[in-house]
Amino acid sequence: MADSPGLGEQALNKAVEIGLSSQLDEVENLDVNIKTDPLKLFQGEVDAVTIEGEGLVMQKDLRMEDLKMQMTNVAINPLSVAFGKIELTKPTEAKAQVVLTEVDINRAFNSEYVRSQLQSQKIHVNGQLTTIQPQHVDFRLLGDGKVSLNATIKLVETGENQQVAFSAVPQISANGKTVSLENVEYGKTEEISPELTKALVDQTSELLNLSNFDLEGISLQVKQLKVELGKLTLQAEAYIEQIPSDQ
Repeated sequence: MADSPGLGEQALNKAVEIGLSSQLDEVENLDVNIKTDPLKLFQGEVDAVTIEGEGLVMQKDLRMEDLKMQMTNVAINPLSVAFGKIELTKPTEAKAQVVLTEVDINRAFNSEYVRSQLQSQKIHVNGQLTTIQPQHVDFRLLGDGKVSLNATIKLVETGENQQVAFSAVPQISANGKTVSLENVEYGKTEEISPELTKALVDQTSELLNLSNFDLEGISLQVKQLKVELGKLTLQAEAYIEQIPSDQ
């Protein structure tokens, strides 16, 4: 009996898939695999929980190309299993990997959320306080560990367009929750408005922050960040107080 996939496992797999999906705006593919045997399950022990997802769209229109999360030695309330849930009796930790593509980050940059964030700021340009309106943002993940951004920004008060361009190296903060841009190299537009460039540098950092990927009961801490041509890979540790499941 224990050698074949248990109905309990299958029901829990489905419950967690539904619970996770309910926290996401879009899901292309999501697979949850809970490994244990019926005896352990009803003693409150789960050997491993693996979560793999593709095309997961979070809040702020930020899409993950790929998510992998692996938990081992998970302690659960055995009574919760009868209700198709995994209720943790103590927090657990997991290894996680998140992959973002250049297309994903550009999508977020050109989303309504980011546009409204930038438009809500008043910035000094050429000595005048003005409202800005992003027309187009082109974000690139370069092959040398750098990111670059080239943006056309409209100055609402005058109607003129300004170009902002820079490249930088993303670095993880000491607490693993935020990403800052270091070694910023400006394009020819540096003198137009340092404030305008800083607003876009800050917005880039904000989009890359791992807190954007936190789900209810799950928080991530970045341990490693790797920039490749067209792809950004974040290796993280996940602190899990509760595994989302179907309510």
